[in-house]
Amino acid sequence: MLDFRLKVFDTVAKRLSFTRAAEELYITQPAVTKHIRELEAYFKTSLIERSGNRKVSLTPAGRILLAYAEQIASVYKGLEFEMNALVNKHSGVLRIGASTTVAQYVLPPVLAGFHERFKDVKVILVTGNTEQVEEALLKKEIDLGIIEGMTRQPQISYQEFGKDELVLVSSISNQKLKKYVLKPEELKNYPFLLREPGSGTLEFIAYALKERDIRLNDLNVEMQLGSTESMKSYLLNSNCIAFLSVHAIVKELKSGECRIVDVEGLSITRPFHFIQPLGHPLPLAELFQRFSSTYRLS
Repeated sequence: MLDFRLKVFDTVAKRLSFTRAAEELYITQPAVTKHIRELEAYFKTSLIERSGNRKVSLTPAGRILLAYAEQIASVYKGLEFEMNALVNKHSGVLRIGASTTVAQYVLPPVLAGFHERFKDVKVILVTGNTEQVEEALLKKEIDLGIIEGMTRQPQISYQEFGKDELVLVSSISNQKLKKYVLKPEELKNYPFLLREPGSGTLEFIAYALKERDIRLNDLNVEMQLGSTESMKSYLLNSNCIAFLSVHAIVKELKSGECRIVDVEGLSITRPFHFIQPLGHPLPLAELFQRFSSTYRLS
């Protein structure tokens, strides 16, 4: 139902490649070019800039169209979901496994909305780190997983659910850190809290720091803890700093208990992913995944 030209543009804009867009949409590259040119003719302006070495970037008009294309796609998803839900009855038990950050700070409002809409579906939620959730899925202990890691298991299908930002956090009463901006190399000078091995959060932090020539072993790690809540409690009663999900510290920022410390040139954005075994998805897992796609993570 969604104008296919908008889908083509959205794919090109996000992949920044005509070739990758063609492969993803199972059409030819000339077909991709044709759809983009039709949109540019319709709006009477250039949407995509093409430079040497096949580099692609969006024009100001292209950035505006991308924002609206995402909104339109979201509306169509919601419409299709509601229309399909009207003609199908759903009941049974859905077992969901979610990594800690997702389970504590992202999923609760989605679960509440899902229960209100599908009262005959009983949801069982179990939590663990990314590694544990993937293992539970492969053992068929859960029907659907939602994780935050970068790993890729060949037996698992991954589909993006939303995005999160990891920010450096300090207690407002931290006696050792008086700055509001740090250089990456200065991270080594302060006591750190980290998540436990196997954590998707730890995996993303390690990758981001490695891009700045910093390894986890270079940090002054005071302790590794198994949950974000325990890290927050420790943080508020110590002089440590830690990278935490921005979703996890909303209340503490509003109450003035903690603050965000900027790190020059360092931004850690990560996707959350639905995970399911390769093959045909279970109906209730597919239902929850489609319902969740109508939510926008704030």
